[in-house]
Amino acid sequence: MKLSDRKKKILQYVVDDYISTAQPVSSKSITEKYMKNISSATVRSELAGLEELGYLTQLHTSSGRVPSTEAYRMYVNELMDKGKLTVKELGAIKEAFKEHADNLEKVVERTVKVISELTDYTSVGYAAHNTEEKIVKIDLFRYKKNQALLLLVTENTLIRDKFVDIPESMTDGQIQDASKLLNKMLTERKLGEIMNVAKVIAEEFEGYREIFDSVINAIEEYLVKDKAQILLEGEGKILNHPEYTDTEKVKNFLSVVTSKEKLSDLLVDENDNIEINIKIGGENENTDMPKDCSLVTATYSASGVKIGTYGVIGPLRMDYQKVVSVLEGVGKILEDVIKNK
Repeated sequence: MKLSDRKKKILQYVVDDYISTAQPVSSKSITEKYMKNISSATVRSELAGLEELGYLTQLHTSSGRVPSTEAYRMYVNELMDKGKLTVKELGAIKEAFKEHADNLEKVVERTVKVISELTDYTSVGYAAHNTEEKIVKIDLFRYKKNQALLLLVTENTLIRDKFVDIPESMTDGQIQDASKLLNKMLTERKLGEIMNVAKVIAEEFEGYREIFDSVINAIEEYLVKDKAQILLEGEGKILNHPEYTDTEKVKNFLSVVTSKEKLSDLLVDENDNIEINIKIGGENENTDMPKDCSLVTATYSASGVKIGTYGVIGPLRMDYQKVVSVLEGVGKILEDVIKNK
């Protein structure tokens, strides 16, 4: 059944108010705060209608209403106002990345940290290792006399910076030649097949064997790590929210965030092109998501290269507006940082 504009507006007020106060919402509070020109009896009737349709529930006959899973879904899909970060919040994001802009691995860590700090929820990050990905570019830059910085890009992922050993006698021109040779021999090859062909093509790198071995070792190190690199920040922040005075809820939450396998399953989405993805607990019984939790994620890319998927896991009564604003704000600034780098 399609909701009338008035029902939608009242539902939005209920969700907004409940997110803000964590208290059941009454018809009186709606008329006093939001709809002073409409009688309490009219609002009460509309609330009863929304309850009948499954959007609201009443914990006790004398209490106000609280949103259902369906209400949160309607809210994030249609009713939620567009949020905007303050100048101070945007400044905090820029400052966090500015400090570590020369180290991609640190930038990834700061992404999770700044999301948790600005939302006051537990933040998570995921970087997938896909052996089917093809290498599209390899770059080597001199760092020290005996070290070069390796930058390896696949069709979907920017592999973290890696310092590799080089002979001290190598000139900048020779480093460029080695980089060209690496691109010639390794680009368009799948990550998973590099180890199998390494011995075959090694003879092509006569004179650059030390660099070749270092690059192969870097790829192998990347592939043999856990299938998913899960980053977690602020897991204790769940206790800041009144729903989690319930010990059983805390146990359910921790059972998920302390399991990299469960988090990986929740974070991976079949459609990586979705910029903002909101999963509301209880909607899908085939996942490990606690029914009283929601997960909001964003997949970040820069220049067509996937950087990773990051997000927030927290109570159903999450401030979705704020979370989405933070994820979008972080994504834009992170993209600029990576491009400039």
